[in-house]
Amino acid sequence: MKMTNKKIRTRFAPSPTGFLHIGGARTALFNWLYTRRHGGTFILRIEDTDQVRSTEESTRAILDAMAWLGLNWDEGPYFQAERVNIHREEVRKLIETGNAYYCTCTPEELDSKRKRALAEGRKPKYDGTCRDRGLAGCSESVVRFRGPEVGTTVVSDLIKGNISFNNEELDDLIIERADGYPTYNFAVVVDDAQMGITHVIRGDDHVNNTPKQIQIYEALGYDVPLFGHVPMILGADKARLSKRHGATSVMAYREMGYLPEALVNYLVRLGWSHGDQEIFTMEELIREFSLEAVGKSPAVFNPEKLLWLNQHYIKSYPEERLIEAFLPFWEQRGFDVSDRRFIAKAISDLRTRAKTLLEMAEAGMFYFQEEVPYDPEAAAKFLTEEYRGHLEAVAERLPGLAEFTKDGLEAFLRALAEERGTKLKWIAQALRVALTGKTVSPGIDEVMVTLGKERVIGRIRRATAQIRAAG
Repeated sequence: MKMTNKKIRTRFAPSPTGFLHIGGARTALFNWLYTRRHGGTFILRIEDTDQVRSTEESTRAILDAMAWLGLNWDEGPYFQAERVNIHREEVRKLIETGNAYYCTCTPEELDSKRKRALAEGRKPKYDGTCRDRGLAGCSESVVRFRGPEVGTTVVSDLIKGNISFNNEELDDLIIERADGYPTYNFAVVVDDAQMGITHVIRGDDHVNNTPKQIQIYEALGYDVPLFGHVPMILGADKARLSKRHGATSVMAYREMGYLPEALVNYLVRLGWSHGDQEIFTMEELIREFSLEAVGKSPAVFNPEKLLWLNQHYIKSYPEERLIEAFLPFWEQRGFDVSDRRFIAKAISDLRTRAKTLLEMAEAGMFYFQEEVPYDPEAAAKFLTEEYRGHLEAVAERLPGLAEFTKDGLEAFLRALAEERGTKLKWIAQALRVALTGKTVSPGIDEVMVTLGKERVIGRIRRATAQIRAAG
């Protein structure tokens, strides 16, 4: 029977065989938002019964990614491998009630049966050889679920609507392997039922598993939860999102300098909408999220849209939080980041034009370099005799400048340009190359204030010395 009027309990149940990917993260987010909106309980379960491929490293990576995204769980993490004895007990119950049976068909025999069925135009499902043989278990036997052979199983999907499956086309699936470990389709039913899961929200690659799982729920006498299958995420070429479309791991986006709020905001809009609104706070998402507004069609991943969102969050992030998120990118480059006041000023200069924290870190390396490397093209154009006089004039007069502020420097440079009969932009560009090594940087007056009078004069002296040496 279906669950009704119970406190909502959802789960996210990744397999620890790799990193948390974009599709999984969106599934976790949809579960989390739905649960938070309805005041329910969100459970994290690690499905680690694949003893060969499951690793502690992958488990840690999944937990770290969930924490970084802000998707806190109320119960767990539970580990499926620790529940194997419970799964085995439930398998025995099905055998005792006649809803499951032992099967000794070898992999070679099964492969031959599949090929024969395909050649004859039939579905390559198990042909029921062992279904009524009443076999006892042995070291080579698996256990199969005895599914109904007539009628239909209806999945009342919260996103896709009702989906009907003819039972005669469904397989007698294996529920326990010869090694005594449960298969996914069985373990997930037992765990969800015993953990009181009311809503199973997952990717639509599981749709074909759902009728089989419903039959297992019913055979075990468990309440059947409500199901909602989320359409998959596609790349720009409309193929399923994969590594060839770029990074798919959540933590890879952290390493590339994305903020968690930007990724969350982007992921929720992959398949869900609320009018034309693009940017949401977490509080707004919790208030507005609903499964009814999840689309039925696949969503297309657009890296440019994610970059745009990330740039928005970099600009609007609270200063202290941006510093904390940003510091590792400079620390990895060996820079001393102990002067928080200096760091805050540098970040203030850089944040208005950067799309990622990685881009910010690379653009702002000049703040820490004792001797900035000059871009060859920039130096060839602006560190020349034509500009040496302008630079020397700036260095000579800066010590006496009382108002070393953005406004004071702008007024000083304008007056100097007028006095020397040139345009401000030429003095500014020569200064930019002398101070940053590049022709593109934050506003030159901002850079000068952040570097401080002493550093600025020292860098100008080094640049003019290089011009003289080259001459």
